[in-house]
Amino acid sequence: MAREFAKAFYNSKQWKECRRAYIAQRMAADGGMCETCHEVPGYIVHHKIELSPENINDPEITLNFSNLKYDCHVCHQKENKGEMEGVHFVQYGFTEEGEVYVLPPV
Repeated sequence: MAREFAKAFYNSKQWKECRRAYIAQRMAADGGMCETCHEVPGYIVHHKIELSPENINDPEITLNFSNLKYDCHVCHQKENKGEMEGVHFVQYGFTEEGEVYVLPPV
């Protein structure tokens, strides 16, 4: 999910057009495969240089194809693992009766 300072950028017409054009370029190049694993289709356009409050208004960072990468969900999550440290996700299970319960942490 986009950080607060980047939400307006990710909702902008410029980003949406850039993202669409980048995906189209990747589709023409190799069918839109993940640029990291090359095994499954891409899922998300990722910035190689992470966006920050200092560079969010710099089109050389935000809209430059050389700073973009089309990754599958798994590769994108692996790359962003550092951002997710300390974040804990709750997982749920179902009883035979269909009731929801919280699974213990792994």
